Amino acid sequence: MTDVAAYATSTGEAFQFWVLGTVAVVGALCTVFMKKAVHSALCLAGTMIVLAVFYLANGAYFLGIVQIVVYTGAIMMLFLFVVMLVGVTAADSLKETIKGQRWLALLCGLGFGILLCAGIGNASLQEFNGLAQANSGGNVEGLAALIFTKYVFAFEITGALLITAAIGAMVLTHRERTERARTQRELAEQRVREGKQLPPLPAPGVYARHNAVDVPGLLPDGTPSELTVSRTLRERGQIRDVSDEAIQDLKALEQRAGERLGREEGAAK
Repeated sequence: MTDVAAYATSTGEAFQFWVLGTVAVVGALCTVFMKKAVHSALCLAGTMIVLAVFYLANGAYFLGIVQIVVYTGAIMMLFLFVVMLVGVTAADSLKETIKGQRWLALLCGLGFGILLCAGIGNASLQEFNGLAQANSGGNVEGLAALIFTKYVFAFEITGALLITAAIGAMVLTHRERTERARTQRELAEQRVREGKQLPPLPAPGVYARHNAVDVPGLLPDGTPSELTVSRTLRERGQIRDVSDEAIQDLKALEQRAGERLGREEGAAK
């Protein structure tokens, strides 16, 4: 009877698992299917936070703190700020640089799913020692004992794969310069010959109830100028065209003001 009670799940634990598990799965799906990279990064950060809560609830305090501080607090936030500053165009996300990488990714995903199902099935057929015995000497000590004794080869192989991935990323992003870097004078002369914009670019439009970054400014003739909007927003197609609407609102405001002045003058007479 004692063994059955030890492995039973309380109502609070079951409620926590189903609520947070649903949030984690929804966040993972949004990470894959979101159109904007910033939104995907935010969803992934939320999923990592939920995983950290699972670690803490299961007594793995060290893993929970590391999940929040290292992955969510450092790596994910760094990735999020890089995406927000650099920007990602829609053309880059749809371009396949390596032939057959989608089929390879599908095969790897299928293999990972088989391993995950096998691991869950194996765990359901075995009995566990419990958190009290696993963390008897402390959570950090118990985790270190497993990593450097039973799973030492898997840990070393994982470290080698991560180092290989980091080196491969640096090699792929490195580009050697094949020609001499042009000076500032040469760049200015080239802009003059090509007839590009020589003075500083004009400022974007100004609206009291809207962010002016993605709103083009109006020229003296009333037409919008795309040069007033950032190049990143132009490539993303995120320019908000409100020039016609603003002109119509201005005309309506002038008409109402004229009618009001006419009524006031009539009343005064």
